[in-house]
Amino acid sequence: MLPIDVAAHGNRWRRRHPAEKALLGLGLTGCAVALPPWPGAVLVAVAALAVLLGPAGVTPRQLWRAWRLPLGFCVTGAVPLLFQVGGAGGFVALAPDGPAQAGQLLLRTSAASLGVLLFAFTTPVSDLLPRLVRAGVPAPVVDVALVMYRIGFLLLDAVVRIRQAQAARLGLAGRAAAWRSVAGLAATAFVRAFDRAARLQNGLAGRGYDGTLRVLVPEAPVDRRFLASTAVLLSGVVALTLVLERFL
Repeated sequence: MLPIDVAAHGNRWRRRHPAEKALLGLGLTGCAVALPPWPGAVLVAVAALAVLLGPAGVTPRQLWRAWRLPLGFCVTGAVPLLFQVGGAGGFVALAPDGPAQAGQLLLRTSAASLGVLLFAFTTPVSDLLPRLVRAGVPAPVVDVALVMYRIGFLLLDAVVRIRQAQAARLGLAGRAAAWRSVAGLAATAFVRAFDRAARLQNGLAGRGYDGTLRVLVPEAPVDRRFLASTAVLLSGVVALTLVLERFL
């Protein structure tokens, strides 16, 4: 399993209803997108970090390992705004308002990604997907997502094992050997994916699959105090942003 999935399954909020955590995490994401980057996105980032490292119980190491990849995409998306193509400055030149736009985009996207990570760190996919049927998502779509979620971890495990076997046989000793190993890894993973899919289909057919995967969903009552606290937090972020915007 991926580290973020391991953290989600062992999180102290694991037993809470996913709707509660969706309102908190995705609500902060919506605030980061809708509010002005300064000071709105900064307040959203501070609130998300406080919840993640505080009540949610996520360690700084876990958060950094999960956040550094989306943060890299945020930086990559902001860098092109620093430049303009054509004009009096030459073919490529610094944009007059490039730093301001890049900074605003970086603040907004990084804060929004923290809101999404808050939901991901506290809600395993296996708890979320079965409940989507009750929310109106077609059952076949949820079944496909559950199967792909499971197969994805099996293939990742197979790739790791194949890579370890190649390294033990000096398959990574040189550049040419490494390229051959990568090609062999891709071919083997492709074949194993089809093999896993065929075995899964045969297994479901042998168990009388009728188009719906029935799984036990643990009961999780909605905590009204948690919803009220979330509403207070989101309202406070919005109100404080509007107040500070007048003075900054």
